[in-house]
Amino acid sequence: MSTDIFSLKLGICSSYLIRGIKGIIMVDAGTPNKIRVFKRKLSKLYINPRDVKMIVLTHSHFDHAGSAKEIKELTGAKIVIHESEKDYLEGNGFVMPKGVNTWGRITRQLLFPFFKKIPFSKPKADIVLGDDEMSLNEYGIDGKIIHTPGHTQGSLSILLDTGEAFVGCLAHSGFPFRVGSGLPIYAQDIEKVKESLKMLIKRGARIIFPGHGNPFPVEIIRKKI
Repeated sequence: MSTDIFSLKLGICSSYLIRGIKGIIMVDAGTPNKIRVFKRKLSKLYINPRDVKMIVLTHSHFDHAGSAKEIKELTGAKIVIHESEKDYLEGNGFVMPKGVNTWGRITRQLLFPFFKKIPFSKPKADIVLGDDEMSLNEYGIDGKIIHTPGHTQGSLSILLDTGEAFVGCLAHSGFPFRVGSGLPIYAQDIEKVKESLKMLIKRGARIIFPGHGNPFPVEIIRKKI
């Protein structure tokens, strides 16, 4: 099956559209109040909003789930999240990762008390995953959704059979997180991040599509883990 991949900058979040022959899967939904930006980008790509069938949230933070409710209402797409993130997504708190390097610790101290108070419309999850994988063949996409804990306990990634890995905050690329590309600067458990990335590489990941910044070759991550 052939797939097209489109990158959408929705606030500080790098969201992605993966188009198969039976529909489009969206990876992350950006920061709050980005529905107009989303509509404009779809129009430029000549994509009908109703073609977006699923929104996979790599985790529940505001910068990845902030516009999920409005995008769901526009498209009719189902929202997918891991079971350990469901309550956070639907309005019950905030997963607070640690700073794993000096810059991460400084910015966490300054920014996260503010971040966790940012309001956004809370969507309801339609598909709640455990640790089992979910195939995307139903949408004409050769790939699967995989539980990849580390940044948060419930982090999810999408791995295509062709080697594209959409990893949310298992990796960061570029300002304001990193100068270049590499491991995240925030994580609940950085060793689990490394384990998840090793697993994705072992299963054929070739290109990393991070939740912040631009895609980069997996060799950059391989050297750091």
